[in-house]
Amino acid sequence: MPTISNRLGFLLGFSFCALLLTVAAWFQFVRDLQPCPLCISQRVVVLLVGLLYLAAGLHDRHPRRYGTLIGLTALGGALLSARHVWLQNLPEDEVPACGPGLGYVFEHFPLTETVRLLVSGTGECSEVLWTFLGLSIPAWTLIAFLLLAGWGFWLGWRRR
Repeated sequence: MPTISNRLGFLLGFSFCALLLTVAAWFQFVRDLQPCPLCISQRVVVLLVGLLYLAAGLHDRHPRRYGTLIGLTALGGALLSARHVWLQNLPEDEVPACGPGLGYVFEHFPLTETVRLLVSGTGECSEVLWTFLGLSIPAWTLIAFLLLAGWGFWLGWRRR
C-alpha cells in the first residue's frame, strides 16, 4: 500500500486550511453572515495553521517539530471554537452582553482589551446564523481544528 509523503501530507493540510478560509469568505461576502469576534479569532488561527502546514511542506525537514507545532496551534483553535459552541448553547439569560462593533473596538480600545474581546467573545458570538446537520459553523470549525491537529501530529510522529 503506497504511503503519503510528509511533504504531500503537509501540503494537503495547507490546502484544507485554504478551503476553510474560502468557505468563511463565502459565508461573509456571498451569504452576508458577518463574523463575530470569536469567528475572526478562529480565522486567524486557521490562517496560522495553514501557514505552518505550508512551511512544513516547503521546508520538508523536521516533521516532528512542525507536526507538534501544527497540532498544538490547531488545538488552541479548537479551544476557541469550543468556547464559541459553549456560548451558543448558554441559556438566553446567561449570554454576555453584546459589545461594540469591531471597528470601534480597534479604534478606541487598548490592544489588550481588543485581544481579550477577540478570544473571549461577546453576546453576538452566541447567535447561531447557520447550521448543517444540526451543527453550527463554530461546531464544524471545532471538528476541522481537531482534524487539523490530528493530521499534523500524525504526520510528525508516524513511523516511516
